[in-house]
Amino acid sequence: MKWLLILVILFGAVEAAPSAQESLGTKIKKTFEPDPTPSSSRKHRKKKTTPTPTPTASPKSKKASPTPSPSPRSKSKRKKTSQTPTPGESPSATETPSSTPAESPDAGRGKKGWPNVSLSPDAIEGYNEDPPKVRQILDAGLALTKQNLGYAYGSADPANGGMDCSGFIYYLLKQNGFPDVPRDSSGQYVWVRKAGNLYAVLSRKEDSFEFDDLKPGDLLFWRGTYNIDRDPPITHTMIYLGREKRTNKRVMVGSSDGRTYDGKQRWGVSVFDFKMPPPPKSGDAKISPVFVGYGRIPGLGAQ
Repeated sequence: MKWLLILVILFGAVEAAPSAQESLGTKIKKTFEPDPTPSSSRKHRKKKTTPTPTPTASPKSKKASPTPSPSPRSKSKRKKTSQTPTPGESPSATETPSSTPAESPDAGRGKKGWPNVSLSPDAIEGYNEDPPKVRQILDAGLALTKQNLGYAYGSADPANGGMDCSGFIYYLLKQNGFPDVPRDSSGQYVWVRKAGNLYAVLSRKEDSFEFDDLKPGDLLFWRGTYNIDRDPPITHTMIYLGREKRTNKRVMVGSSDGRTYDGKQRWGVSVFDFKMPPPPKSGDAKISPVFVGYGRIPGLGAQ
């Protein structure tokens, strides 16, 4: 009986050992079972995290492209470039006023106006009463108006197809016995003034008493018809013809790049109306035509 009990106890112990071992294994399994769950959660987190950075990064990149705003910078540059021509354009516009005829180097080039005009000596009042030398000069000047000569800056020879204002005076007087005539209008003004033959005119009225001594064959002088550094600043010259019988207006002969006859602009060697220029439109006297006076041709003799 005693041995039977011992066998039962031993047998129960042997059976209890594997059960204990199984419980220990299950415990071990339970301890290692949480490992797959966090891995799956980590994978799930990765799935959640991976899509979230991509949409956030993409809008940022899309927003970042307009935020630098190269377009406003380009607009600001365009505004600056559009403003730069305006200061460049203002000085050139003030050099030769378009409203008044100017004896400028380039004003008459490439322009077409009304045809040049010529007058017969009989169309000028008192022509037959002028001294022979004066009539000789006037006849030679009017003959040049019939050659269809243009305005050519720097030319004093009709063979070039045209002449400038002082070139016309230089050629005309040289051909008629005045070898010492200067070439440019400023020199011609000094030439007349040194001889004591200059009559200064301060008035802007055509009926001023300052014109009482004006006679056919006198040289006429202007300043300010174009911008040039010259002393004295005389820029234009012509020869006075007298009054036209048809209109009773004063007329002159010479070369111009836009002065008028009968209200129409002419370019070249022609007869022109002699009238006072309008008051200046700007404060710069260099670009405002002003008539300064007239004078006898030195050596022409008493009239």
